[in-house]
Amino acid sequence: MSFLHKPICFFCCLLIPFFIYSQSAADSVWVLQPDRVFDGHDMHTGWQVVIRKNKIESAGPLSQVPAGAGVVMLKGCTLLPGLIEGHSHLFLHPYNEVPWNDQVLRESRSERTARATVHAERTLLAGFTTVRDLGTEGAGYDDVGLKQAIQKGVIPGPRMLVATRAIVATGSYGPRVLSYDLESVRGAAEADGVEGMTREVRTQIGHGADVIKLYADYRWGLNGDAQPTFTTEELKKAVEVAASAGRQVTVHASTEEGMRRSIAAGVATIEHGDDGTYEIFRMMKEKGIAFCPTLAAGAATAAYAGWTKGREEPARLKAKRKSFAEALRAGVTICMGGDVGVFAHGDNAREMEMMVDYGMQPLQVLQSATSVNAAAFHIDQQLGSVKGGLLADLVAVEGDPSKDISAVRRVKFVMKNGIVYKREDRP
Repeated sequence: MSFLHKPICFFCCLLIPFFIYSQSAADSVWVLQPDRVFDGHDMHTGWQVVIRKNKIESAGPLSQVPAGAGVVMLKGCTLLPGLIEGHSHLFLHPYNEVPWNDQVLRESRSERTARATVHAERTLLAGFTTVRDLGTEGAGYDDVGLKQAIQKGVIPGPRMLVATRAIVATGSYGPRVLSYDLESVRGAAEADGVEGMTREVRTQIGHGADVIKLYADYRWGLNGDAQPTFTTEELKKAVEVAASAGRQVTVHASTEEGMRRSIAAGVATIEHGDDGTYEIFRMMKEKGIAFCPTLAAGAATAAYAGWTKGREEPARLKAKRKSFAEALRAGVTICMGGDVGVFAHGDNAREMEMMVDYGMQPLQVLQSATSVNAAAFHIDQQLGSVKGGLLADLVAVEGDPSKDISAVRRVKFVMKNGIVYKREDRP
């Protein structure tokens, strides 16, 4: 019997930094008593949360503990819904370790999957119990298998919403390190025209995609600048076909025109939005399209190019601050998603810290990483809040992240689906 499946005494091994309780969720009752509970919307004191099997039974003022329940006293801690990473690539690792081109071209699929299993565990133990993974970047449909392995308990990891290969216009995407005479592996699937788009969207859904990811623009202009890729009609067709199968469409779009076309097509979320203006973000708000700014990825790539925090920011980061401020002013729904994979998995909190640095209030950022993401991704009937009837995905951090967002790094307790994966309290 493996360690993962051995029963462990409720109060034993408490000095171990982290471990997995394999007590069956089918017969477990937990009562969590932290100093504070952030329920996905507001902060509360004097609350307890009762977990029965794999669901939250109740959340509210301290009351009688059910007979036979295990009580977890989380002194000095804030209990939150499991955090939701809105933009992840579990099959990538930081570009300062290995450039993106070399990851796609030189690392075997087996190596990339092995790395992804490690990334999944690090993500979960950092308190992110759900991720929206937006493309394997050359690793085919392997994210579907990773998701299934996690669901079956083969490996620990977060819940996954997967985009499989993602979709790009022919000729627009990389890698482009070989001769133009030679064809190489592509980081995404190529599709053209409404018929080609229809076929590829259905193909990815048939292979297990939960969400369809499109690149509405990319760096394929005459001088390597970002330019639109798909026409509005192609984007609209993707949305139509995906919606017929109950899937959302999310788009990579950094240019104003790419964002305009995506808005006209009625996509669910726009990622990056570097050149977004107040007008663009107001259009998104009116259409109910959410914005995932991926601030941390831009800062990471700037750092890889030699910039260090504390020095004057490069033009790209200054522009990002400006566009993010316009998004806040416009009142568009802002998701929390850092494009993690560009930087290290498990360091997902970096995006939350930058959102505060760029002008959001800590409580707003907590909402973005929980109830806002859950609503935007249509999973709010199961996740994103601490209330009766929802799945028991819960995280406790030391301190009060509504006052100091960096507290989300001090993870003391992680529960997913009623199973405890990390616990650092004492009885």
